[in-house]
Amino acid sequence: MPRIDVGKAPSNYVNLDSKSLVEKFIAVLEASGADEKTVKSYRAALTDFFNFVGWKNVKEVTYDDFYMWRVERLRNGFPGEKYGDRRSREATLYYYTIFLRRFFEWLGIEIEIPQVRRPRRKEPPVLKQEEIAKLFNASRDFLDMLILALLLETGLRAEELLNLRFGDIDLESREIKVRNAKYDEERVVVIGDLTYALLSQLLAIKKFDSEERIIPLSYSGLYKRLKSLAKRASIDPSKIRPHILRHTFATEALKRGINIVSLQKLLGHRDLKTTQVYLHMMREDIKNEYLKTFKGVIALPTLIKYENSISLKNQSKELLCPYCGSEIPSNARFCPYCGARIQK
Repeated sequence: MPRIDVGKAPSNYVNLDSKSLVEKFIAVLEASGADEKTVKSYRAALTDFFNFVGWKNVKEVTYDDFYMWRVERLRNGFPGEKYGDRRSREATLYYYTIFLRRFFEWLGIEIEIPQVRRPRRKEPPVLKQEEIAKLFNASRDFLDMLILALLLETGLRAEELLNLRFGDIDLESREIKVRNAKYDEERVVVIGDLTYALLSQLLAIKKFDSEERIIPLSYSGLYKRLKSLAKRASIDPSKIRPHILRHTFATEALKRGINIVSLQKLLGHRDLKTTQVYLHMMREDIKNEYLKTFKGVIALPTLIKYENSISLKNQSKELLCPYCGSEIPSNARFCPYCGARIQK
C-alpha cells in the first residue's frame, strides 16, 4: 500500500476531542490525494477503534486500549463484518493497525501499538478456459460480450472499465487510455482481437460522443450482470466477479509469454511484488512444463560406474532405463544414474 504524505498536525490539535480530530485527519487525507476507497478504509478503522474506547481523548489512549480492542475483534469480530472467519479478521486488523499508527504519528503522539501479523495472502482464483467459453456462450446481448472481452483481454479494474469513454479508444493503434486508474495514474492497455472486433462493430453502427461511457452501468449493475451470466453458464456465481476476470487475464498473459514487468504496467501495479503473486498461481503449469521439457534431456549413458558400488550385473534380472539407457535392477523405482522415476 503506497504511503500517503499527510504531514504533521498542528501541536494544539491534541487538545481537541477525538471526533473532531478524526474528521480533520480525513480531510487531510482527501487533500493529500487519497482515493475514495482509502479514505473510507481510514474512516472505518478510526471509527471502530474510538467507538470501542468510548471516544476518549487521544492523550488518554493506552497500549491496553489497543490490546483489548484487538482481542475483542479477533474473538467476536467487527460489527457488520461480511465473512466472519479469523483470517478475514486478522487481515482487517492488520490494515486497521497501520491506519491507527498513521493517525497517531500525524498527531505527534508516540504510543506503542501492538503489532498484528499479516495473514498469508491467498492465491487469487482464476477461471479455466472451459469456464470462459461457457460465459461467452451464455451471453445474452452485445453488452455482455463486450464486458467479458474488455475485462479478459485488458485486465481492467471494475472502476476503470466503468469510467472508459469512447474518446479513450484508439482502434487504429489498438490502445485504450485508462484515465481514471488507481492512484490517479494514467496508463495504456492493449485492445485484444475480440475486443477490437466488438468495438469496430459498435463504432460502425453509430457515432458516439467522445465523453460517452462505453459500459453504461453502475458497479452494482455490472456485478449483477456478471452474476446472472454465471448462472446462465452453470458456473458458481461466487467465482464470477470483475476482479476474478482481472486475475484470469494476468495469469493467461504470463502463460502466453508476457514478461512480469510488462504485465505490471498493463495491470497498473505500483509494486512489482503485487504482480508477482501471479507467478505463484502458475506453479503447477511451471512444474508440468519443466517435466515435459527436461524429461530425458540430462541423459548420462556414459556415466562412470564406480567399482566399489553394487554391480548391476549381479542382479538376477536387468532392464534398461528408458531415459538414459543405463542398465538398472528389475526392482528399481528410480534410475541410479539419471534419477528418473521408472514406470512399472
